[in-house]
Amino acid sequence: MCGLAGFTGKSDEIEINRMLKSILYRGPDDNGKYIEKNEINLCHTRLSIIDLVSGKQPMEISQCIIIFNGEIYNYLEINEDLKAKGYKLKTKSDTETILLSYICYGEDFLKKLNGMFSIVIYDKRKKKLFIANDQFGIKPLYYSIINGELFFSSSLISLIENKSYKKKLNLKALSEIIQFRYSLNGNVILKNVEKIKPGELLIWDNNQ
Repeated sequence: MCGLAGFTGKSDEIEINRMLKSILYRGPDDNGKYIEKNEINLCHTRLSIIDLVSGKQPMEISQCIIIFNGEIYNYLEINEDLKAKGYKLKTKSDTETILLSYICYGEDFLKKLNGMFSIVIYDKRKKKLFIANDQFGIKPLYYSIINGELFFSSSLISLIENKSYKKKLNLKALSEIIQFRYSLNGNVILKNVEKIKPGELLIWDNNQ
């Protein structure tokens, strides 16, 4: 598994380093950061499986940046479609496949993907952030709006350790977990923290 985290808005080196440290256990092979001043702050820890050399993240192509956790089963098939459209792939990583699919197909890129994944793409051209989960929600991704900005992570620890987050239990979710061992609606046990739902695409517009 890999780990990913980040937040929109004002650049904060201390905060992104803290978030990176909180997900290091998820990816022992490599880690990286991407900061676009006062727009987006991203970090990623990698467990290398495909393309051990050139699949480093965050990955940027044509002013679009991706961090990704999971596996795309049909990436070789998608690569052939992309090549037919004139795209030249520089790696053997399914990460590049996802990002080129977004550049080629826009928001419809998710329809091309067969796999288990949580994906974060920031488009500097549009100043938009896209966060998506696979149809079964296998790879969890949590988010919270803190002081008017979007914070997200593969790990709840990254969010609840934020100095501005006020820790409160979601009593409804807690009650459901005690009764049924899971939340009926997928609610998170912490208040003001949400989980990207299976098949969901969240779009954050920095212009607004």
